[in-house]
Amino acid sequence: MDRSQGTDAGLVLAGRYRLGEVLGRGGMGKVWRAHDEVLHRTVAVKELTAGLYVAEADRIVLHARTQKEARAAARITHPGVVTVHDVIEYDNRPWIVMQYVDGPSLADAAKESGDIEPREAARIGLHVLGALRAAHGAGVLHRDVKPGNVLLASDGRVLLTDFGIAAIEGDSTITRTGELVGSIDYLAPERVRGGDPGPASDLWSLGATLYTAVEGRSPFRRTSLISTMQAVVTEEPPPPGRAGPLAPVITALLRKDPDDRPSAAETERMLLDAMEGREPRAAQAYVPTQRVPDEVLRTFAPDGPSGASPAGTAQLPRPAAGSAAVPMPARVTGRSRGRWRTTVLVIAAAALVGGGVGIAAMKYGDRADRLAERRGTGTHATDNREKPVTTPTPTPKPDAPGKDVPDGWYRVDDPEGFSLIVPDGWQRRADGNQVDYTPDNGVHYIRISVDPSPDFENSYMHMLNLEKKLAERLPEYQRQTLHSNTYRDHAGSLWEFTWTETKNHPGPRHAIDQMYYEDTGGPEYALYMTGPASDWDTTREQFDTMLRGWRAPGSSD
Repeated sequence: MDRSQGTDAGLVLAGRYRLGEVLGRGGMGKVWRAHDEVLHRTVAVKELTAGLYVAEADRIVLHARTQKEARAAARITHPGVVTVHDVIEYDNRPWIVMQYVDGPSLADAAKESGDIEPREAARIGLHVLGALRAAHGAGVLHRDVKPGNVLLASDGRVLLTDFGIAAIEGDSTITRTGELVGSIDYLAPERVRGGDPGPASDLWSLGATLYTAVEGRSPFRRTSLISTMQAVVTEEPPPPGRAGPLAPVITALLRKDPDDRPSAAETERMLLDAMEGREPRAAQAYVPTQRVPDEVLRTFAPDGPSGASPAGTAQLPRPAAGSAAVPMPARVTGRSRGRWRTTVLVIAAAALVGGGVGIAAMKYGDRADRLAERRGTGTHATDNREKPVTTPTPTPKPDAPGKDVPDGWYRVDDPEGFSLIVPDGWQRRADGNQVDYTPDNGVHYIRISVDPSPDFENSYMHMLNLEKKLAERLPEYQRQTLHSNTYRDHAGSLWEFTWTETKNHPGPRHAIDQMYYEDTGGPEYALYMTGPASDWDTTREQFDTMLRGWRAPGSSD
């Protein structure tokens, strides 16, 4: 093989992967479209061309990175992470065979269009964040989140790829002391300074990626490597002028100190707000602030000027791009503020920029409440009132235990058209568009909810919206998991959480919810089960049994 020309198209690797055209290339290597002649599918093959031209010691490091990339990706189970199918050896080098994604990278898409619409960028950010949360949960830091590593599939999926410099918990480092790896203008400041990265470092890179998506340019790229590194560590990015409601989220993620950045869960809620066109008000706690005179605050303070700062100034969020600026020097403050002061500052800021925040809250708040009521979050978990039995209990279908009806269970054909199996002794009760089955008046229950015309792109987005509502009203709410999945060959999502109930059936509780869309656009089904935390293992097994026996209306399987 002529190494000066690289690998030839048409070459068959490992007796099965026939290389086609080059999909992309970079300093480390290139990616080929290939055909798997055993499974008859299109795959992507990553070739490490850098290993051809370096010294033996460097080649060992590069090869170790490739193996590490495969191990890192293999640890993560998430639909937003590109799947690694195989790692093979050819020409004394490792090659990675990966899932093929039919679509451009975010970098290519931003380059072609000039910028990405803010709500679409927020949607992309949500998917990337989901992939990062799965990676962090598996003990993997990506360390190279950038537009070129975000792939936009033609069917709307968003996938994160290239874990080539990932840090795997428990692995020893494979980089030499002092070596800085990754795209410099997307590296978090703590990494440029030589500090240890953490999940917050990946979130910073996500913020820089979203900035590039909406503005069409990198926020910190300068004319040289040194000036770029200096900008990352010491300079604030130019205010994003095209980011709309995404602007404060980007600003929050790009805080220099990792402790000042929002958590992944907070970022998720902010991105959901931005995706739906709402101003993410929670982001204001992380946005650098400006000094304003006491006279401005005094108008809004409930007790006059007594809440003013000792220096005679107060802190207000920096106005959004295009709004009237407050002519005071910028001053970064911490997160902690008194409750009444925070309220006053939000009101004051709204007054200065035209009151948009209040209008947004009024416009979207009612819609969110209606969605929550339709889904059942008004009593989804709190169960603060007894539900009347509004329809007669259906006659159990006399299915003998067998294929999907185990001993101690029976099948019911519900008046709403669906069919499911429930434990012996569980009876039906209904309220509105919700149907429950319970053996003990709601201490334990299965709940079925149906939305014929869902308002969200998919069930994952719907769950994020529901979680935002529930997290505010459930005492001691804790997410156990919330991720996309596939249920009965349909795109779905699974959500498990705990809280402490204080009213009806008080005490620690545990719940799990499987949602899915029957087809694109609906209907959406939600199969929910909850019970006391003390016997959750039994409830969880019952939930899995119920899922196996579920039949949607018109279904026979």
